[in-house]
Amino acid sequence: MEALIPVINKLQDVFNTVGADIIQLPQIVVVGTQSSGKSSVLESLVGRDILPRGTGIVTRRPLILQLVHIDPDDRRKTSEENGIDGEEWGKFLHTKNKIYTDFEEIRQEIEAETERISGINKGISDEPIHLKIFSPHVVNLTLVDLPGITKVPVGDQPKDIEILIRELILKYISNPNSIILAVTAANTDMATSEALKVAREVDPDGRRTLAVVTKLDLMDAGTDAMDVLMGRVIPVKLGIIGVVNRSQLDINQKKSVADSIRDEHAFLQKKYPSLANRNGTKFLAKTLNRLLMHHIRDCLPELKTRINVLAAQYQSLLNSYGNPVDDKSATLLQLITKFAAEYCNTIEGTAKYIETAELCGGARICYIFHETFGRTLESVDPLGGLTTIDVLTAIRNATGPRPALFVPEVSFELLVKRQIKRLEEPSLRCVELVHEEMQRIIQHCSNYSTQELLRFPKLHDAIVEVVTSLLRRRLPVTNDMVHNLVAIELAYINTKHPDFADACGLMNNNIEEQRRNRLRDLPPAVPRDKSLKSPGGQSLSPIEPFPLECEATKAAASGSQSAPVSDQVDSGTGSWRGMLRKGEEMSAGDRTMSLAPPSANPQRGHAVNLLDVPVPVSRKLSAREQRDCEVIERLIKSYFLIVRKNIQDSVPKAVMHFLVNHVKDCLQSELVGQLYKTTLLNDLLTESEDMAQRRNEAADMLKALQKASQVIAEIRETHLW
Repeated sequence: MEALIPVINKLQDVFNTVGADIIQLPQIVVVGTQSSGKSSVLESLVGRDILPRGTGIVTRRPLILQLVHIDPDDRRKTSEENGIDGEEWGKFLHTKNKIYTDFEEIRQEIEAETERISGINKGISDEPIHLKIFSPHVVNLTLVDLPGITKVPVGDQPKDIEILIRELILKYISNPNSIILAVTAANTDMATSEALKVAREVDPDGRRTLAVVTKLDLMDAGTDAMDVLMGRVIPVKLGIIGVVNRSQLDINQKKSVADSIRDEHAFLQKKYPSLANRNGTKFLAKTLNRLLMHHIRDCLPELKTRINVLAAQYQSLLNSYGNPVDDKSATLLQLITKFAAEYCNTIEGTAKYIETAELCGGARICYIFHETFGRTLESVDPLGGLTTIDVLTAIRNATGPRPALFVPEVSFELLVKRQIKRLEEPSLRCVELVHEEMQRIIQHCSNYSTQELLRFPKLHDAIVEVVTSLLRRRLPVTNDMVHNLVAIELAYINTKHPDFADACGLMNNNIEEQRRNRLRDLPPAVPRDKSLKSPGGQSLSPIEPFPLECEATKAAASGSQSAPVSDQVDSGTGSWRGMLRKGEEMSAGDRTMSLAPPSANPQRGHAVNLLDVPVPVSRKLSAREQRDCEVIERLIKSYFLIVRKNIQDSVPKAVMHFLVNHVKDCLQSELVGQLYKTTLLNDLLTESEDMAQRRNEAADMLKALQKASQVIAEIRETHLW
């Protein structure tokens, strides 16, 4: 058990070197109001005058005091090695290895160090002073002396001095591994003790609070502290111990601590004989030693785990900072190659760091192609922005001054090109989205995959610039290709396309079916064979199906022997002129329709300028106009769907070839060509200003943690019990 406190002192030394408070070590924290006798209690424990004394606020910085008990044999050996003349000595952390054998000099150094940080006029600071005392007359303890609780600012103290001191005290006593030594003067009411009040805030159960009552000899005549020391006023779980300190007169007269302890013992025997063996400075020292050892024993397993976890964290942090660069040329080439590989792997989906929050890289590009771009194209209406009047106007404009015997081919091409042109904008937007995603991949690789790049901000910026420039150069090329894909579709309207021919045949069958249905719906009083007669004696239906080239092709392919040779020749002449044979029927049908009453179409006799005045939407179309518009619309829709399918397939392929794959193939050579130059080496591999400092701090902390782990590992299990 006795070996535990030196272990904690070693850990304290280890972490003091790196100035870190990440490990909460077991220690005793002295808390009390100003001038309650805190420093006097500490001096009694040490047995020497080492602390500044006086009235008002004297302790203005935390003092971490480590008492180290040494055996006489060890003392002689150490004295010979270090050339120390004396059986007791002290060491400050801020003066490195300087040995102080004169305790008056230690007190002066504490005063000087306090004034150096806190000023000379009552100011306070939270930066601690570390002092270690080696003596055969002390027990192993680690104590913290704090500024006393005060209410009213004096001197240079700020107006919120009470809050500052309170926060400083709470910082130390909030440590769950600390023991709180609450000091209260006996000549004040125990119920008004600020020390016990603050201790209860952080330790409501009182499991780590020990009360000390000072100035037992200064109580009013006729009163005593029996009830207080017996715990009848305020019970304290770890106990209440009374002590008698030296008065200011004793200090001025240079009364030794040893004489003071002897007088204290005599006083207790006289005033409190039944409690003398459970009070006094010596009993306090033994009690604190016992409490601290048991407390350390309870804290040690958790402390060991905490040190191991922190060591692993700092090792990982140090790895992320990387090693200092020795061979700059090799390092640059390695970083460039690694970035290029990670960039390509992110596109391919084989990167080490797979994003789980959102799609990125190749998966995002796939989503753009098949979800965003695909759905956008499917949402484009084949006849969007095209009214029946537009179709009719295009048909009339295409015929010139002559009335048409059949629907002109030019009108179909004109209208279908206008619709195909609408596919260009979504296609270019697809290229833009893929370009943006490839820009985002750069940042993704920097943040997740190539942490080393963050060490060298100039190299990172240069790589981003080169890749961005490469993407920027490929963007116009890819856009031109997509323009060309749409232009190719516009250049030649292939009405012989197999899918288009099938659609035409199906459409003719539908129109024929509609004609039969309409004939079937005629009134029974009118004979079907006399429904409409031309002057030539031929029967006409109300709506004759439009003669399509694909229908003529189908008739020719059927190889019917009953058809006249001249009909077969006419039907195979190509274009839409193969059906000229039916021109007479159409004209006859028009003549028959013109016999209808004039009131059916009041505008039929008026000349309308379609270029200047739009045809009124409300005008009722004739049967032939309806038929022509319906045929053109169906043809446009059929051909548009074919082109849309081509564009939906070819644009992603073009983007992959001209943008994505080209960047993947050329990225590394581009980076090496632009950046791998002797003149740029030193500039590109310049670390950020704080990177070297952070690496050194992490290395020091890791070394301290590893050393602390070794110190704890030296404790045998038998020491714990």
